[in-house]
Amino acid sequence: MKFDPATEKSPLPFSPFKSCTVPRPIGWLSSVSPDGVENLAPYSQWQNLTFDPPMVMFSANQYPDGRRKDTVLNAEQTGWFVWNMATWDLREAVNISAMALPPHESEFDRCGVTKGYAELAPIPLVAESPVHFECRYLSTHRMTGDSNVGTIDIVFAKVERIHIDDNVLTPDGRLDIPRIKPIARMGYFDYTVVTDTFEMQIPNADPAEAYGLAGQPT
Repeated sequence: MKFDPATEKSPLPFSPFKSCTVPRPIGWLSSVSPDGVENLAPYSQWQNLTFDPPMVMFSANQYPDGRRKDTVLNAEQTGWFVWNMATWDLREAVNISAMALPPHESEFDRCGVTKGYAELAPIPLVAESPVHFECRYLSTHRMTGDSNVGTIDIVFAKVERIHIDDNVLTPDGRLDIPRIKPIARMGYFDYTVVTDTFEMQIPNADPAEAYGLAGQPT
């Protein structure tokens, strides 16, 4: 099977595109508007960019009517947002936070999670999440799609503070990923959860490169 997505309709009953790039980390992002309206929403197009210094990005599709997502506007207008690690225990809250709620209703209240606050800016965060990044907004790159909903804002930010619950660290100082059980986005309505890991080291890798991949300082 082959097809050109720019000119042909998918020959499958469901588009396979999002199901090919998997699993995708979830950017469970909390933010606040200049007027104090707090927001919490998941984005499946989220990724690290580099580690020296740590920078991240997420992209947000517009609404069908052309409105931009609140998280993007809040980041641009206040200069900050927080990434909350999405886990198996928090999966229902993550899903509920994806709902389009009226402006006066808080996703935090609807999700039933405890609200805390970042330290560098008055941005809300999910207290139950084991890891948080306080992210300082850098820039937005807009890319026009073939429709309103296909148009995206790509937001870039620098991680200025990292919070990790000591209870999810192993004795040798690593994140205990099988214990945390992060969840990730697949295609369709599917998700996956990390419960098993394995290690591979690049043969004959330069020490500096190996340390960088492992997250150790050179």
